[in-house]
Amino acid sequence: MRESAIERKLVTEVKKRGGLAVKFVSPGLDGVPDRLVLFPGGKMAFVELKAPGKNMRPIQEKRARQLTALGFRVYCVDNKEMIGGVLDEIQAA
Repeated sequence: MRESAIERKLVTEVKKRGGLAVKFVSPGLDGVPDRLVLFPGGKMAFVELKAPGKNMRPIQEKRARQLTALGFRVYCVDNKEMIGGVLDEIQAA
């Protein structure tokens, strides 16, 4: 399974739940997560998507630590089965 298939599934599931999964690009700041997931009530998190079994690169891990230190949730999703649980956590926060 490709990363793009997992990303499409994430976007679809977020929309079904009434949220947005915004493609996140930050020129000049490498390693930012792929998607910013936004739900009603101000619930949000960053999501990095990977092909099954793949890990974040060191710069991505660094950005995830920085965002977490600022109080944001950051998830790395590498299979479709993770999506429901991750979205449940974001909505429950």
